Amino acid sequence: MTATNILFITADDLGADTPGCFGGPAEVTPALDRLATEGAVFHRGHVPIAVCQPSRSAMLTGRWPHRNGAEGFEPISDGVPLLTDLLRPAGYRAGILGKVNHLQPESRFGWDFVRQQADLGMGRDPAMYGAATSAFIVAADERPWFLMANAHDPHRPFHGSDQERDQYTDDQRATIPAPSRVYAAADAPPPGFLPDLPETRREHAEYLSSSRRCDDVLAAVLNALEESGQTSRTLVVFLSDNGMAFPFAKANCYLQSTRTPMIVRWPGRVPPGTEITEPFVSGLDLLPTFCEAAGVAPPGGLDGRSLLPLLLNETHADAERDHIVTVFHETSRKNRYEMRCVQDHRYGYIWNAWSDGDTTYKAENMQGRTWPAMLDAATTDPALATRTNHYLTRTPEELYRLDIDPYGTHNLADDPAHQTSLQAARSRLHAWMLATGDPLASHYWPVATPADPGRTA
Repeated sequence: MTATNILFITADDLGADTPGCFGGPAEVTPALDRLATEGAVFHRGHVPIAVCQPSRSAMLTGRWPHRNGAEGFEPISDGVPLLTDLLRPAGYRAGILGKVNHLQPESRFGWDFVRQQADLGMGRDPAMYGAATSAFIVAADERPWFLMANAHDPHRPFHGSDQERDQYTDDQRATIPAPSRVYAAADAPPPGFLPDLPETRREHAEYLSSSRRCDDVLAAVLNALEESGQTSRTLVVFLSDNGMAFPFAKANCYLQSTRTPMIVRWPGRVPPGTEITEPFVSGLDLLPTFCEAAGVAPPGGLDGRSLLPLLLNETHADAERDHIVTVFHETSRKNRYEMRCVQDHRYGYIWNAWSDGDTTYKAENMQGRTWPAMLDAATTDPALATRTNHYLTRTPEELYRLDIDPYGTHNLADDPAHQTSLQAARSRLHAWMLATGDPLASHYWPVATPADPGRTA
């Protein structure tokens, strides 16, 4: 039996509701929308943590950041098995395109084929991604292979932005092609967690243009696979490492922070047009999924579970996947903002361990046009002033009815009508903290703990 190849394609900071197949405008991601019709779409897919390096480290270890050592931009701990460690003895050749330094230490992964950001038009040239994919497949020379193709779009700097002009040199900009479609502010109403301001629309248009170029990269990689003649024996998985780099999204624990557009295509195994709507799935589930697809025994101590039972069964039922836990630890600048979140089909609960009334939040998602525009508008808009103030300092607990308030605009944590749901979410989160050895478990004050037995919720 011919071994299964694995093509793992990631976007960088692509919001889950941007692709048309996840409810966004159909014209932004035509290649991704086509891929969705050819395989399975997970509508409740999440990454475990909404910032790039720890998100990717969790995917390729199958372990929570506090269990693999990469809570932020640190290397994975020695002794934690990596996906490449597991595939190599089975004869797999491993390659990576882009975002190479976001999996540390690089030497431990033992990549057989590497193309850095600078080799790929600053990670934004579809033609270079296509050529690199073809070269990798040819070099595999009939061996089974694992290729992680990482687009750098739509990560900041966005196409046409002031940041792009200021961050890249003239020579670097010369290597970056324009997207196959460029959006105007008039065609870019922002998502519901952001105010509809002129500068927000302008920046969202730049983001959508970059998202289209990400889709161009996906199209080029898939075209190279098709030209190789190996599509029929290749498992393709696509997702984003976290939500879009705007306020209330990336580097947080909101629904739009961690929800990811996850798609799986496996010809002959996964029926085209499969929609998996109810079970919650995680980026932690990818390593055991890849292992099972490759016929490799997964290591012990994993936090994820293979997705193949969901992909290959007809019912798509899994009682243990009725909720998802997500976390946050630190920003790329090493600022710690510890957050824990549990979401189910109705409620989203967040514990902000860092919120003390004095500490102020600051992250990369506040760069660019949108956050300054929000602050400016807040000077004359009391509702927006309340929202921007909340973003800066938060409250220790947030509770949202995600089925009717998916963007988390009305905190119910202090609402007497929702105290039963609040207590249930607290208990569920605390149980997870204890089960996974979360270092903050003994400091979780909403539930009485051995470290503070007199404290009550």
